Amino acid sequence: MSVQSREQVGKAVDAAPHSGRTGATLRSLGLLLGVAALVLVSLVSVWVGTRGIPFTATWHVLWNPDGSETSVIVHDYRIPRTILGMLVGMALGLAGALMQALTRNPLADPGMLGVNLGASAGVVVAIAFFGVGAPLGYVWFALAGAAAASVGVYLLGSSGRKLASPERLVVAGAAVTAVLYAFNWAILLLDPRAFDQFRFWTVGSLAGRYYDVVLMALPFIGVGLVVALVLAPSLNALAMGDQMGRALGVNVGRTRALGAVAVMLLCGAATAAAGPIGFVGLAVPHVARFVVGPDQRWVFAYSMLIAPVLLIGSDVLGRILGAPGEVQVGIVTAFIGAPLFIALCRRRKLVML
Repeated sequence: MSVQSREQVGKAVDAAPHSGRTGATLRSLGLLLGVAALVLVSLVSVWVGTRGIPFTATWHVLWNPDGSETSVIVHDYRIPRTILGMLVGMALGLAGALMQALTRNPLADPGMLGVNLGASAGVVVAIAFFGVGAPLGYVWFALAGAAAASVGVYLLGSSGRKLASPERLVVAGAAVTAVLYAFNWAILLLDPRAFDQFRFWTVGSLAGRYYDVVLMALPFIGVGLVVALVLAPSLNALAMGDQMGRALGVNVGRTRALGAVAVMLLCGAATAAAGPIGFVGLAVPHVARFVVGPDQRWVFAYSMLIAPVLLIGSDVLGRILGAPGEVQVGIVTAFIGAPLFIALCRRRKLVML
């Protein structure tokens, strides 16, 4: 986009509610509160677990690792789990906001492009045909499956002489999702061993993930975050329609292609690392828009903070509710996210983006 086009988009967005210098100040303060909430819930995540450790002891070994059993629990189990929750939450929240902006559909979520089912298909293949049994082993197959599904959806959506419009992408995503769903269950029903392993992964969990999984997911999520944030001004222009976007200097095809790549990287890596986790990518962008309005730059920023707070908080709640065991985070987010989304729908009418 040219500088003049960016200025035109900025003026159009600033005409909405929540705009002006006061609005920008309030939104900036909201970001600081979001950061504070993320730090607080992360500290609680490091402190609370299936084994009770006093907060003073947790705080001490957090800054002074001494090789004790408490130090090992905090540094080798709880910290990587919390970091992964932060990364996965950011990825899912931003992927959801990006999907809703790309398709101009308020009910879109990262699974609409077949990314979740593609990742699941990769895991099924890894278990059934390659005998993979560890989370780190699933990761690369899940990423490959997510990438293949995303490419397939985009190619189907852009087949012929037409560009990949939001409607064509949604239809292509539904078709690929249906095929992958049938593929997964055809294999799982014929292979009880694969089904037994897969059912633990498909619930969605941060437990049992260590620094190796964090390091694997970090570069993919990092690149996806950068690409998505760079696209935010262009997506503001596309919110007014493809023709208006082109008039403002946006390359519509390139923006959608890069957006699909960003969704694949974000959702693929997050799903590969933690399994499918629902409602985070669907509900969080609506919360962000309710707070800051339609400007995608602010929606993306808030989604990146609200989602990890929700995910890590749900993980902590699952440890408390399931003590001395735990309830997987994918189950808790469904119980929290679904009522939250319903409340948002009842409070204000969902509008097309």
